[in-house]
Amino acid sequence: MKIGKKFNELSKSEYFHYIDNHKKYTDFNTLGLYRSIGENGKLSLDDKIEIRDYTNQFFEKTFNFFQLKDPETYFAVTTLGQELTNADERAIWDTIRANQQKILSDKKIKHRNFGNYSKHNCGYDDCFMNGVMVKQDSLLGYGHLYFQSDKNKYAAQNKSERVKKDRKQKHRIILEDLENE
Repeated sequence: MKIGKKFNELSKSEYFHYIDNHKKYTDFNTLGLYRSIGENGKLSLDDKIEIRDYTNQFFEKTFNFFQLKDPETYFAVTTLGQELTNADERAIWDTIRANQQKILSDKKIKHRNFGNYSKHNCGYDDCFMNGVMVKQDSLLGYGHLYFQSDKNKYAAQNKSERVKKDRKQKHRIILEDLENE
């Protein structure tokens, strides 16, 4: 069976029905469900929070993975109804970043091309490249996963070139000293 409706057009009772029977529907999308909770204009804030809590009973593991796959949606859904200061937002984003690193290490995932991080999204609505899949660390990819513990591969390369240059210069200095004597 198919739902045949957009999630952000559902009423509160329809949300509960589709969540309870999610295995029967072939077009059921958990990411779309969570995104629609914040976007649905028919629901009050209390209804959205109630639906979020009910949905987390079924899809908590998937919802936690959204920290890596779609952190903006995760942030929006977890902070429903909260008045946040800039410091609070920064603290939540720091926690999300720490959890992203933990998820990657726990699952032993070496690449970082996930969800929003794997597509071009420069912020301009009329950009012809929006939604195009990009290679990891490509210049076309806006926003990539970066952690403080990451090593700078360019610094290591620069250091090796500098050491190689110093080695060659030492050899020249020794030859010049021998010629002068």
